[in-house]
Amino acid sequence: MLTEKMKKEIKALKSRKINLTDEDAPEITAWEKGVVGKFYRPVKKQITIRIDADVLEWFKHSTKRYQTLINMACREYMLHHVKSPRRAKHKHA
Repeated sequence: MLTEKMKKEIKALKSRKINLTDEDAPEITAWEKGVVGKFYRPVKKQITIRIDADVLEWFKHSTKRYQTLINMACREYMLHHVKSPRRAKHKHA
């Protein structure tokens, strides 16, 4: 149960003014240098794929992030072979 003192404190908290400005992180008002999609990350899906051993070894020796490199190669191939932006979104059975 709330005492009268507690009720007064709650009422005082409700009516107080709060300063939400942050000097370390000022509000951004100029967006001319903003980049659309800079932090876009496509949804990843885990799969199992069979790939020739020599191809896999080549990718693995290229970088520790060989899976990313394989994904980049697949995306480049896909974009090169897409005839229209709409076709790239369709799933093929």
